[in-house]
Amino acid sequence: MTEPTFTLNDGNQIPAIGFGTFQIPADGSTKRAVKQALEAGYRHIDTAAAYFNEQEVGAAIKESGLDRDQVWVTSKMWLQDYQYEDAKKAIDTSLTKLGLDHLDLYLLHQPYGAVDEAW
Repeated sequence: MTEPTFTLNDGNQIPAIGFGTFQIPADGSTKRAVKQALEAGYRHIDTAAAYFNEQEVGAAIKESGLDRDQVWVTSKMWLQDYQYEDAKKAIDTSLTKLGLDHLDLYLLHQPYGAVDEAW
């Protein structure tokens, strides 16, 4: 079964259905949930710095055995990091916690504050 996707302006395709990790604690629960979601066929995993579970999301993806290009990963920058230098550090921090070399989509969590610097 092929998962439905949306084609973006640049030609990339994003899975239309994703698994969100909001409010799943980083006590092993996130890792288990993401592993089960990937086993069930989800190929889009959504997390955020403010969820405090990026490390478990990354561990689950790594342990899934799926190639990185088979899993679309979205994360989000929290508004305290919207100043330009802080934004650069936040991106690196998310990548480190996730254990990934890139994110497929990185969003500004809330359009408030120094949005132009973060962008």
